Amino acid sequence: KYTYYSRTAERDTNMNVLLPVDYTEEKKYPVLYILHGFWDSEDWMARPEVSLNIMLANLQAQGFAKEMIIVLPYIFCNKELERCTGMDLVNANSYDNFINDLILDVKPFVEKTFSVATGRENAAVTGFSMGGKEALFISFVHPELFDYVGAACPAPGLVEISGSSLHPGQIKEEELAYPENLTPEVVFVTSSLADGVVGPAPKSYIDMMTKNGTDHIWHLLEDTWHDHTSVKPHLYNYLRMIFK
Repeated sequence: KYTYYSRTAERDTNMNVLLPVDYTEEKKYPVLYILHGFWDSEDWMARPEVSLNIMLANLQAQGFAKEMIIVLPYIFCNKELERCTGMDLVNANSYDNFINDLILDVKPFVEKTFSVATGRENAAVTGFSMGGKEALFISFVHPELFDYVGAACPAPGLVEISGSSLHPGQIKEEELAYPENLTPEVVFVTSSLADGVVGPAPKSYIDMMTKNGTDHIWHLLEDTWHDHTSVKPHLYNYLRMIFK
């Protein structure tokens, strides 16, 4: 666990960082940012239920994943509120505000503190639920930042759609596309038919990207839930795709 000063939230803020087993300053490593969901913290993806460290170590040992640094930031950014207090627009906007924290302080802190390979080809982002929505939002608004984009069970609110009444939408449907020279190598969205929490949001995003000609992979699960049971297969496949 590391602490940095967030100018966006105007307070010291925690992040968890998973370093490669044989981490050395003599090498430069790509970085994956994984964003947590509503109500949660930087500790959610570090829980034993997710088994992120074991999953990555096993994939690397089998030659299926590259060495990388994984950053688990706290993505709730509000100057008045330190923690999420409810499912309303004020709190939703506080997660949307993470895009500023990422650019101003999170990425600079990581690149200053660790031996990082810079450039969008060495940067990936994904997230779960609200974090998945924010990962997509960041990638569409700042396509120069990440060459690999993922989202597991992304929440409503990226655009104005049915079932997202608490959020008017961050961007418009036609903006779910990338400039030709900044198209990501991977856009990987996971959703589950049994997930009743995020409603039609993931499928709506997929349909909009398809309509816009945005290349993507849709990973559709049948009986996992809005929890680690959907996150684990998403991460397992995503880790195999990035930095290749």
